[in-house]
Amino acid sequence: MTEPSRRLPARVIVATHNPGKLREIRELLAPHGVEAVGAAALGLAEPEETGDTFEANAALKAEAAARAAGEPALADDSGICVEALGGAPGIYSARWSGGSRDFAGAMARVERELLAAGAPRPWRAHFVSVLALAWPDGPTEIFPGRVDGDLVFPPRGTAGFGYDPIFRPDGHARTFGEMTSEEKHGIPADGSLALSHRARAFQIFARERLQAAPSPALTRSSGSPED
Repeated sequence: MTEPSRRLPARVIVATHNPGKLREIRELLAPHGVEAVGAAALGLAEPEETGDTFEANAALKAEAAARAAGEPALADDSGICVEALGGAPGIYSARWSGGSRDFAGAMARVERELLAAGAPRPWRAHFVSVLALAWPDGPTEIFPGRVDGDLVFPPRGTAGFGYDPIFRPDGHARTFGEMTSEEKHGIPADGSLALSHRARAFQIFARERLQAAPSPALTRSSGSPED
């Protein structure tokens, strides 16, 4: 059951061991006066991502951290979905980078598979981010975001992380890897749509849990199967 009046406390556990992801979420939470504490700093284990959707994986990470820490936990599951590859790598985006998180190798693999498939350009893709907020004593809420664009090779830019250097969002000449943090996931003061997938998910989350006027969110009871 949704609790519209419930607001996030001054501290939240961010259920990630990815320093780039933690940095972005920290930057998004900072203007709201919320301290973001990474799971690694608390010595929390990184659960195996056994879900078959972004929503399921975000929820299981948030719920594991909330149970272990006894505090609200926020998790993100995100990835890039390439149309000509049937949506791959999708939920396996991080796994394509291998255990060493070699995203240069992962981006090269995307290009190889597109060329092997004979996919015509432009190579369309979209980034997905699903934020899950788990309460130790309540339901888990889901906040999705998405941004569409094209893939460009060779990779361009060194900002951001993951697949950012090959993703050029619609309406822009530069890749995410060539944009500053503020350009990529800054939240417009006028309430218009942010640029990145994570910032778009955060806008929904912020309206529901950080601001006065709540907006609809999907809810999922802790431990229950995905809808």
